[in-house]
Amino acid sequence: MEAKKNVGIWIRVSTDMQVQGDSPEHHERRARMYAEAKGWNVITVYQLDALSGKSIMQYSETKRMLHDLAEGNITGLIFSKLARLARNTKELLEISEIFRGYNADLISLAESIDTSSPAGRLFYTMIAAMAQWEREEIAERVAASVPIRAKMGKPLGGQASFGYKWEGKELVIDANEAPIRKVMYELFLKTKRKKATASELNRMGYRTRNGSLFSDTTILRLLQDPTAKGIRRANYTRSTGEGKKWVIKPEAEWVEIPCPAIISAELWDECNALIEMQTKRKSAIGPKVAYLLSGFVHCSCGAKMYVYNENPVYKCTGCKRKIAVEDMDEIFHEQLKTFLLVDGDVESIAARTGQVIQEKQILATAIATDIQKLRKRLEIQWNLRVAGEIEKEDFQSFYAPLKEQLKQLEDQLPELEAEIDFLKIQQLSSETVIEEAKDLYANWVNLSFDEKRSIIETITDHIEVGEGQINIALAYLPASQPLSEMARKGNAGVPLWLL
Repeated sequence: MEAKKNVGIWIRVSTDMQVQGDSPEHHERRARMYAEAKGWNVITVYQLDALSGKSIMQYSETKRMLHDLAEGNITGLIFSKLARLARNTKELLEISEIFRGYNADLISLAESIDTSSPAGRLFYTMIAAMAQWEREEIAERVAASVPIRAKMGKPLGGQASFGYKWEGKELVIDANEAPIRKVMYELFLKTKRKKATASELNRMGYRTRNGSLFSDTTILRLLQDPTAKGIRRANYTRSTGEGKKWVIKPEAEWVEIPCPAIISAELWDECNALIEMQTKRKSAIGPKVAYLLSGFVHCSCGAKMYVYNENPVYKCTGCKRKIAVEDMDEIFHEQLKTFLLVDGDVESIAARTGQVIQEKQILATAIATDIQKLRKRLEIQWNLRVAGEIEKEDFQSFYAPLKEQLKQLEDQLPELEAEIDFLKIQQLSSETVIEEAKDLYANWVNLSFDEKRSIIETITDHIEVGEGQINIALAYLPASQPLSEMARKGNAGVPLWLL
C-alpha cells in the first residue's frame, strides 16, 4: 500500500485582508479540506502573520519550511494562491526549483497548479510573472495618485503634525497640543537656541505626543514645518527603500494646502529667518555684544562693519568707510521717532493683548486638565502597588516619570496664571500704554543697555552705511511676543506691544 503524502500548509494573509474577513483560519480550513480530499496528511502549518510577500526567503517560517523539505518531513506545500506564497518572481521560481529538486510539489488552490508537470511549471512561470507585474502596477498607481490626493487635501497617511489632528479626512487644530506649539515659537524667539527651547519646554512639563522629552531636532523640525502658519505641505518627500531614509522631492512636485493656523505668518517667518541666519553662520550665538547696533551695521559694499579697537568707530576694512558709534546710535534713535508711533491705536493694542490672554488661558486650561489626568494615573499606579499587583521595580519605572512630569506642570501653572494676571492688568491700562508708546522716543535714553538691545533685535532688519547716506531697515512688529523680563519686573517706559 502506497504511503500517504505528507504536506504542509502555507498561510500568509495581510492585515487588511483579515479585516475584510479573509482570515488565516479560512485559508487553513480550505487547505485541510483539499488535503483530506486528496488523501494527504497535513504535517504542519507555516504561519506568516501580516508579513510582506515582496521577499520571503529570510523569514523564519520560510527557513523552517525549507528545512522540513530537505529532511523529507514534507513532500508538498499547499497555499491558497501564488500571491500568498510570494510576490517576487525570482523567489517564486527559486522555490519552485528547490521543490522540484526534492521531487516535491507546490499546490496553488486558486490557480490549480501542480508543479510536478511541465504544463504546471510553464503556467506557474506565467502566473508568477503576472503577480510581479501586478505588484508594480499597484505601486505605480499609488505613486501617481499621491499628488492628486494631496491637491484634493486628502490625508496621505501618517500622523498629523504636532498641534493638529485628523477628524475624518479634515485636518483640525488639537486644542491640547496647539498652545504648546505656539509657546515653542515664542520661546525660540526669546532664547534663539533650539536646545534651550527644548529644555525650557521640558522644564515646564510639556512632552511630545508619545510622552518623550522634546529634543533640539524635534524643535527644528516643528519650527520649520509651515503647517503652524496655515500651509500644509504634501508630496514633498519620498522613500528610498524599506528601512532607508526619506529624501526631499524637487520643490516643483510639492503640494501646499491651506489649513487652520496656530500662529501668525509673521511669527513663523521671524523664527525661520533666525534659523536660516544661524545655519549660514554655522555657529552658536556669539558672546554678549559691546555696542547697541553690533551685528546690524553693514557697508554699502556688502561687508559687515566692526569696531576694531578702543576708538568706538564702525569700520569697513575694504572701503575704509567708517562712522562713529555715538553718531550711529543717535541716528537710530531718531529713526525710532517715526517707527514706534505707527499703529499706536488703543483698540488694536487691546485686541492683540486680548488674543494673547485668550491663548494663554487655553494653555492654562490644558495644563490643568493634564494635571488632573496625571494625578489619576498616579493614584491608579499607587493602588495597584498597595494591592501587590505591581512589582517594586515596575512601579518605580512607571511612577517616577509621571511624578516628575506632574511636578513640572504644577510648577508651570501658577507661573502661567501670573502671566495672565499681568496681561489683564495691562489690558485695563490701554490708555497708559499708548502714552508710553508716545513717550518711548523721549524715554529711550533712560532704558538700560539690555532693554535697548532687546528692542533693536526685535525690530531691526539691517543698517547700511553708504556714501553720504544711511539706510536703516526696520522690520515689522510681531503681533504678539512672550513677556520679556522687563515686563515681569514692571519696568515703565516700554509699551506693551514691544514686549
